[in-house]
Amino acid sequence: MAFLDALKNGPVLIADGAMGTLLQAAGLPSGILPEEWNLSEPARIAAAHQSYLDAGADIILSNSFGGNRIKLSRAHQEGQAERLNAVAVEIVRRVVGTRAFVAGDMGPTGELLAPLGPLTPEMARQAYAEQARWLAAAGADLLVIETMSDLQEAQAAAEGALQATTLPIVCTMSFDTRQRTMMGVTPEKMVETLWPLGLAAIGANCGKSLEENLQVLTRLRAAGPTATLWIKPNAGLPRLVAGQVVYDVGPADFAEYARKFADLGARVVGGCCGSTPAHIAAVRQALAAR
Repeated sequence: MAFLDALKNGPVLIADGAMGTLLQAAGLPSGILPEEWNLSEPARIAAAHQSYLDAGADIILSNSFGGNRIKLSRAHQEGQAERLNAVAVEIVRRVVGTRAFVAGDMGPTGELLAPLGPLTPEMARQAYAEQARWLAAAGADLLVIETMSDLQEAQAAAEGALQATTLPIVCTMSFDTRQRTMMGVTPEKMVETLWPLGLAAIGANCGKSLEENLQVLTRLRAAGPTATLWIKPNAGLPRLVAGQVVYDVGPADFAEYARKFADLGARVVGGCCGSTPAHIAAVRQALAAR
């Protein structure tokens, strides 16, 4: 079944959980970009994807979150940009075959847009169009623009991706400041600006807490009754325990909220920072029992 058919007509789709959490547990050194491991440690990237596939995920995101040329240039990796993105998709495809959808993951540039910073909307559009072409050419089934806080950048990313490919495009923002993004964007403004662009889905990822994500989703639904909603929240907030970063929401509580998200009409539910294959397996079980 094609992704759009599954999104519209099938049961709620389960997206994967955090990638960074698993890679850090697997030994990703400080100062090394996760995308660099696509070339130097492909087996570890594949193992992370496999764990989410085994947990029951229907959608697996490629390890390309920081793969736009602007973000990579900060680590002097822009010359590897096309290869890093292509290999990211190829690794997922080798793992999942046709058992899950492969989503090309696209995150923020890390730069502020004018007038606050040096990046113009056109520069952002070009960077995202470029990354979208690489991910599409490598065989992604859809593209996911996520963890956006600046609505202008999110719009530029969506427009660039839509111009560059005919793949379904998803865009989510992180509402982590009293149900606003760090840049002050409300759920209502997001719907008003992004949903008319022709995206396959919009929604929220990351964020501050499951309860706040639930409130954000409620507002997204009220603002866009016909919008297709996607949500991938954190497993709570991180804290240090014996020198290790742990998150305060376990799989059972995470799955309880997954049911609430689905009851609100979310068509895709997954996890972001702190979520693990155990969280995704719990979500799969909880939604199957609805």
